[in-house]
Amino acid sequence: MSNKSNNTAVEGREVRAVAKFVHCTPRKLRLVMDAVRGKAVGEALTILQFTPKRAARILEKVLNSAVANAENNFKMDRDSLVICGAWVDQGPTAKRWLPRAQGRASGIHNRTSHITFVVKESEGVN
Repeated sequence: MSNKSNNTAVEGREVRAVAKFVHCTPRKLRLVMDAVRGKAVGEALTILQFTPKRAARILEKVLNSAVANAENNFKMDRDSLVICGAWVDQGPTAKRWLPRAQGRASGIHNRTSHITFVVKESEGVN
């Protein structure tokens, strides 16, 4: 009986990949992230390849890292992986100022993001 519970724990294992301090705003990344959340990995990579946004290239790298972690570390099958969690958190913001006319100054906020992808194996995905 204990072997059966161990097998289900291994099958339900989640693998993650995290990219921190990415120089792209969380708002722009979340627009693309919403398109791939909950999809199969193959379908999500196809969506990211044909999305004409800079954020798609960044998310594609992190997703490929999560897939590589699953394949190399846990011997999971690439074709059966599903994105079970994906989110973008805000990182630190670099604050600068830009001189303007008549002695004024405007603020510049260079925002960063933390990206997390969680994938797991699913039996029902082809």
